Amino acid sequence: MTFDAQTELQSASLTQAQPASTHAVRPRVGIIGGGVAGSTVALRLAQQGQLDVVLMEQGPSLVNGPPMCHLHAGGNLYREISDEQCLKLLKQSIDTLKLYPHVVNVRPTVIAVPTRDAGDPMALLPRLEKLKAAYAELVARDPDNARLGPPAHYYRLFDRQQLESLRDAPLPEVPQSPEQWMVPLAKSLDFDSVQWPLVMVQEYGLSLFRVAASAELSLAQFPQVEVMCRTRLLDAKPRGAGWALQFEQDGQSRTITVDYLVNACGYRTGTLDDVLGEPRQRLVEFKAAYLAHWPEAQGTWPEVIFHGARGTPEGMAQLTPYGNGLFQLHGMTESITLFKSGLVASDGHSAQPRLAPELEAKIQRGWPEAVVDTRSRAAIAHMSHFLPEFANAQPGGKPLFGAQQIPGTDPSLRAADVSFGRQRYARTEIVKASSALTAANAIVAQLSEQGWVDGQELSLPAINRDEVVARAVELAESRHYPKQLALPSGG
Repeated sequence: MTFDAQTELQSASLTQAQPASTHAVRPRVGIIGGGVAGSTVALRLAQQGQLDVVLMEQGPSLVNGPPMCHLHAGGNLYREISDEQCLKLLKQSIDTLKLYPHVVNVRPTVIAVPTRDAGDPMALLPRLEKLKAAYAELVARDPDNARLGPPAHYYRLFDRQQLESLRDAPLPEVPQSPEQWMVPLAKSLDFDSVQWPLVMVQEYGLSLFRVAASAELSLAQFPQVEVMCRTRLLDAKPRGAGWALQFEQDGQSRTITVDYLVNACGYRTGTLDDVLGEPRQRLVEFKAAYLAHWPEAQGTWPEVIFHGARGTPEGMAQLTPYGNGLFQLHGMTESITLFKSGLVASDGHSAQPRLAPELEAKIQRGWPEAVVDTRSRAAIAHMSHFLPEFANAQPGGKPLFGAQQIPGTDPSLRAADVSFGRQRYARTEIVKASSALTAANAIVAQLSEQGWVDGQELSLPAINRDEVVARAVELAESRHYPKQLALPSGG
């Protein structure tokens, strides 16, 4: 997003909004940024039925942001975060699946602690027990919360003997039990590279492209929401009790006023903060995931996580399956997912951390093929330490990449949602996609306190799963990614 010099304001709608009960005209909320946060806020506001919503997105379609592939229903990928964050991510993930029911890839995640790692797999159990109990409580409170399978099965341990017994088991076409899910891994894993037991946990997959399709199709059914893609915000400044927004669309500059402003600009949230004179401390981190094609892959795989110390050559390795031999890879090292100078902080002069020019260029203009190939092959080699036959995999397409903001100064923060400014202004500050709904609900709560909404919500129109998948495939292909990333996998 860029902001040009101010020009004369051309039009106005509401200059000063009152509580909805006495307001002659419906309040209007402007949302800048159509990523998962902005789209989710727009959807929740549309449900209120008493607001008009304008959603501006600079890209050609919604939810273009950083890669998402994992639901994080318990945060077990991250040993370093607090139990409190893990419990929050669990609840947020369940609520996300209620709002977006067609976005999940139903398959478990297997977590292994390498022999080269100083950690102990048994040290994971106290947190897993807390998560299991919390999940059981959520389901007891509302059976509709059982989105991750039966609470009693939230996690399961596998010792070496159990996995060895599965090496010669037939590969099921559709796994029906925890043991069947483990068969492909049992046939490929270097058993001496990991400590025992392995943990299987019900942290499912998440499809970026089906999230995008779901948001688009859902918002299209609310006439009070105007979605404006290919729209660039030029300027924003106070007007009355609200905000005047100047923007460019189809080569034309226009201005509207809104009564409440939501900054959902993702990693560039600080840019709008600076324009509005709203100081804020935050981090921005650039990261990437890579695609690999492994034709020899057998069966239907779970996701597999090999823990490791972040930023070291032995950083966490993540294998995300998409079917037909396509896998997405993370390796938390500076030669794979992380980048030298990829984590930057704001300073006293600006709320916007500044990425290195070469990283900003990757976001804006794409990657050199040689860099894609080098980092993809580094990711393949990183995974082959645990799965030796994976060394035969080949780069499978352009990376999934982007930058994410992290409010404050703690780079390990994963459960964050929203903060509020001085004048009818909110900024979404999510790190994980599952936190978007919490941010949206907090904004709805503030508008309720102002009397703009009364708590009576419209039902979400049902959207057809096949339509979601079809649109998701179109989005994946338009962004030059394999359609497997948009297709449901696992069940």
